[in-house]
Amino acid sequence: MARLKVPTSLNRVLDTILPPHSLITGQTIASVDRDADTGLWQYLKFIDDPCCSTCGFPFEFEQGEDANCLRCNAYTPHFDQARAAITYDDTSRKLILDFKHGGRTDGVKFFAAQMLRAGRKILEDADMLIPVPLHQIRLRHRRFNQSALLARALSQLCGIAYQTEILYRNKNTPSQGGQTFLGRKRNVSGAFGIRPKQMGLVTGKHVVLIDDVYTTGSTLSACAKTLKRAGAARVDAVTFMRVVRPQEIPK
Repeated sequence: MARLKVPTSLNRVLDTILPPHSLITGQTIASVDRDADTGLWQYLKFIDDPCCSTCGFPFEFEQGEDANCLRCNAYTPHFDQARAAITYDDTSRKLILDFKHGGRTDGVKFFAAQMLRAGRKILEDADMLIPVPLHQIRLRHRRFNQSALLARALSQLCGIAYQTEILYRNKNTPSQGGQTFLGRKRNVSGAFGIRPKQMGLVTGKHVVLIDDVYTTGSTLSACAKTLKRAGAARVDAVTFMRVVRPQEIPK
């Protein structure tokens, strides 16, 4: 079947009425600027090996098989493995903030494709994807759970079912922003639960948690702890972005 070609003149009209905007800068993309905008993507820092075998913290040099970062050696998380696709920094920040707080969802397919790349090994034998839930109060304010949108898009790419009714947030905890590693751990302690009618669905299963940004891993670890108490055999995590900064081990 021949592919329908949209006339160039129609594209120009559409761009005038509904001008495309850069996911990175947020500015309107004029036709002459498309190449320049495409060039901005080369400045995104994609995460891959070598990295911490547990949390995926990127290493500058190969550390050997099954090497862990300083933080995972000091504080073993409740999840088994976590991987992230892109470093959260000055270049990438607008992508996630516009998605999370600005309601801009046109980049979700790209985000999910990068998560599939980063989490390919984790996803090989996974039974289900579970997005990190929002409390109902925050969900009403934000109108959607960005982690659920990522889970749905990733599910469409990899064929693994996603479940949004199993894990829930039972505490409307304060924002994690600006808190220390230990403060974040305390903030989300006991914040998640399993709906009683769904309890048996995770027994013996390999669950993969989905979230937008990995900062310290506290939220993912709290979710994993809840899922393992409910009988999950393995809990991993895949996120779109990850904060990467020099690690300090809190005492």
